[in-house]
Amino acid sequence: MRVRLPFELLVALRFLREGRTQSLLILGGVTAGVAVTIFLTHLIGELQSSIIERVLGSQPHVVIRPPDEVNRRALPDGPGTLATDQPRAQRLRPVDQWESVAKLAAATPDVVAVSPLVTGPAFALRGEASKSVALMGVEPDAYRRIVLMDKYLTAGRFAPSGTNTVIGIELAKDLGVSLGDRIRVQTAGGREEVLTITGLFDIGNRDLNRRWVFVSLRLGQSLLELAGGVSQVDLRVTDIFEAEAIARPLADATGLKVESWMTTNAQLLAGLKNQSTSLNLIRSFVTLIVALGIASVLVVSVVQKQREIGILRAMGAGRRQLLAVFLIQGALVGSVGSALGASLGWGLLQIFASVFRNGDGTPIFSPELPADIVIGACLIATVVGTLAAMIPARRAASLDPVDAIRS
Repeated sequence: MRVRLPFELLVALRFLREGRTQSLLILGGVTAGVAVTIFLTHLIGELQSSIIERVLGSQPHVVIRPPDEVNRRALPDGPGTLATDQPRAQRLRPVDQWESVAKLAAATPDVVAVSPLVTGPAFALRGEASKSVALMGVEPDAYRRIVLMDKYLTAGRFAPSGTNTVIGIELAKDLGVSLGDRIRVQTAGGREEVLTITGLFDIGNRDLNRRWVFVSLRLGQSLLELAGGVSQVDLRVTDIFEAEAIARPLADATGLKVESWMTTNAQLLAGLKNQSTSLNLIRSFVTLIVALGIASVLVVSVVQKQREIGILRAMGAGRRQLLAVFLIQGALVGSVGSALGASLGWGLLQIFASVFRNGDGTPIFSPELPADIVIGACLIATVVGTLAAMIPARRAASLDPVDAIRS
């Protein structure tokens, strides 16, 4: 049984086939445009995710601390005199009523984890070796919801309790110790404790690997002389880009210093925004170029096929039918180019992922394409192709059949 194609589709396919060279050129342009859009969108998105993971993987999204201390200088009363606040050296202080603050934070929408932390300076000693470290007193189960420490472990387990400790691989190298060995920590206040190493971690940051020494929250409070207190409360939120919006109400409600990663990593945030802006500009220009290419080729096609269009009009083809012919051409070019462009974009990602790798040999990003990126790019190309054909389609539909045949 022979399938009869609709009149508009049949004419559109014939016009595209007759102008084969022009059709191939514009099809190549759409294919390249879709491939570039898919490639850059996925590449920049994956690189941004990798950067965010590396930077925020070792820190909380929001931190609640005591307000900064200042010296208030009183001036004699008199016209034109004001009291001024002078900065002062900050000492280790606990968060006032931290249990209530932690409960308030946990009840805040979009906060998924809360962990108390007591941290302060200390020295790690082993024989004649002495290293300045940051003592980190934590509740293991709560803290591993803030920082995924289990993922960073290279030996042992993350379970600081009693006099057990977890340290970084760089500090272990500096002190010449390994799993099961003992080190001594001493604080500025003169308190000290002998700790047994039950875990080693590599967080991907050499400075943190050299400085962080994890102990239980109770031992940290004792060594840093903050009995029952914590120096900060760490939060993890659902959407990292909403961290500042969550921090502001908490600061107003508690009167404490509440900082999000968006404040402490302002340069990183600016860089991510600039990357997104650049990507949107590139996508906009690529879309515009594809639209202009399709429109220009179809305009030329209208000029070249005026006689054929006039004959079709004389044989009874209506204006709407001719309008549909050129809109179908634009849609066909956009949809076929989208399919080819998606395949080309996927191939480019596979090649890029296999050639460029991290220092440890792992891929910089995953070359697997999310369906939403492919569908979005293909849909945009098809719609743009159809809309770009509108001008030449209207021109073809408005041609007078007598004038078209005579030309």
